[in-house]
Amino acid sequence: GIFLGVRKPPEDAVLFLGSSSIRMWATLAADMAPIPVINRGFGGSQIIDSIVFAPRIVFPYKPRAIVFYAGDNDIAANKTPGEVFADFQRFVETVRGALPKTPIYYISIKPSPSRWAMWPAMQTANRLIAHECARDTLLYYLDCASPMLNSDGSPRNEIFLDDMLHMNAAGYRLWTEVVK
Repeated sequence: GIFLGVRKPPEDAVLFLGSSSIRMWATLAADMAPIPVINRGFGGSQIIDSIVFAPRIVFPYKPRAIVFYAGDNDIAANKTPGEVFADFQRFVETVRGALPKTPIYYISIKPSPSRWAMWPAMQTANRLIAHECARDTLLYYLDCASPMLNSDGSPRNEIFLDDMLHMNAAGYRLWTEVVK
C-alpha cells in the first residue's frame, strides 16, 4: 500500500536499527534478499535513542527479527562499557514489553581507525553483551568486529571511508557475510 507517497514497509520484515552504520547501508535490501528488510538507522544515535523512539520506529512494524547496531557512539560520548551494557539490557526489556517473542541480533561494536583509542572499552562492552546473548535464546551476538581486524589485531583501514569511522562497500560485504 501507499501512504503519503511513500511505500509502506513490508510486513514480517527484519528491522535494521541503530546508528549511522545502519543508516548508511545503501545495499541492505539487496544484501539481505530475499529477506524483506526495513532500515531505521539514524546518524549519531546511541542505544538510549532506540529505546526512546521504539514506539515509533520498532513496535509498529512487528518485525520478525531486529538487527541492532549501537554502542559505538555511546563509548565515543564517554559512556562506560557497563553503561552501554545496561542500556542494551533496557533496550531488550523495552522491545520485549511490546514484542516478547522477537529475536534481537546485536552487531558487535566495530573497530574503526578513527576511534581506535576507544577500542579497549568497546571490546569490554562487546564481551558483556555477548555474554548476555549467550544466556538468552532470543538474543544473538553477531561478531562483525573480528573480520574487520588484521591478523596483528589492528583495524583494516581499506574497509573504511576516508573518515576512518564509517565503512565502504567492502566493510558492508563483511557485515553481510556475518549477518545473513
